[in-house]
Amino acid sequence: MSGKSVEKDDGQLKQVRVDIEYCNVCNSKPQCLELSQLIKDRIPDAQVACKIGRRGSFEVEINDTLVHSKIASLAYPDYEAVVSNVIAARDGRPVTKVKEQPITDCVVQ
Repeated sequence: MSGKSVEKDDGQLKQVRVDIEYCNVCNSKPQCLELSQLIKDRIPDAQVACKIGRRGSFEVEINDTLVHSKIASLAYPDYEAVVSNVIAARDGRPVTKVKEQPITDCVVQ
């Protein structure tokens, strides 16, 4: 199985895969693990993977659909919005772009 959400005739919940790409240089692993644990706590059947990626990244994909890009927004995602999208995917509804957390510690060099 590719991990994609599959429509089922018997009304069962759908398989959800969440891929989180994070920047190791930026030390984003703790945020990735925190979001991953939150998703697993709320949706135990979700498959969640944290993987080291591009510099500055914190990209969140749900069933191959990008719902958040730190590279584009310069902010981390709102974790509750990500969880809501995972629930939507599990229930067979479409996912949408999530809002960002407010940037509180921006340093311009």
